[in-house]
Amino acid sequence: CGGSSETFTITVNPTAQVNDPEDQVVCNGTSTKEVTFSTNNNTLGTTTYNWTNSAPGIGLPATGSGKIDAFQAINTGTSPVTATITVTPTFSYDMLSCTGPSQTFTITVNPTAQINEVSDQVVCNGSMVSTVFFGTVNSGGVTAYSWVNSNTGIGLTETGTGNILSFPAINTGMIPEVATITVTPHFTNGIVTCDGPTEVFTITVNPSGHVNVPDDQEVCSGSAVNAITFTTDNGIGVTTYSWTNNAPVIGLAASGTGNIASFNAINAGTAPVVATITVTPHFSYESITCN
Repeated sequence: CGGSSETFTITVNPTAQVNDPEDQVVCNGTSTKEVTFSTNNNTLGTTTYNWTNSAPGIGLPATGSGKIDAFQAINTGTSPVTATITVTPTFSYDMLSCTGPSQTFTITVNPTAQINEVSDQVVCNGSMVSTVFFGTVNSGGVTAYSWVNSNTGIGLTETGTGNILSFPAINTGMIPEVATITVTPHFTNGIVTCDGPTEVFTITVNPSGHVNVPDDQEVCSGSAVNAITFTTDNGIGVTTYSWTNNAPVIGLAASGTGNIASFNAINAGTAPVVATITVTPHFSYESITCN
């Protein structure tokens, strides 16, 4: 004798699945992109996500669930920090939950670009400025440098990149010329470039020493030669003078420094004696002397 049939179901949930999120590279202090997880499983069930973070120091907690909101990335070090995020999907349907294989992606936080301190230079007109080599403590990427110059009159272009090669300094004026160089470092890793604080240094070009031409003098033997006070058109710094005399027989030493005091002229001979005085000016500023 047959009876009434009975039906029942066997439901097999799929393995949970999560699509691989995109890796990110950002700069210290900038915002990451929001990470929204997705799945190819259909909407008949619900997929949830739990994740772990290997480097909470970047500003993201060690664990969490659901999407990852945008956050301000942190890296106070000198090289990139890479956090590996492992996300595990869970598929739920009809009160049964099934986990699936995890996916990993990374968030790399580049450090702020950094440049080592650069020494100021003081040189004389016509002398060579030393090559300026820029350096950094950053590693794990490439640091480049761009710079601007406030005073092209010293012989350096207004802008440039990389180290500043040695060049002949120019100052045809009477006072020191000061150029302020502002350098910006750029750290690049993972096709992302991060700028850093600028470094400022100066190149000062002193003028050549200058002396106004003293008047020639003609005197009689035994009379007084007028005192000679040397003067200059140079300003800001200090100008000193040294001189030589090719005819000490007139009563003036063969060499000396500073002004020439009045003295009694001597000529015991029968013809005029001409003494040629050669005076050299020395301009000093910021511990550099330029003749």
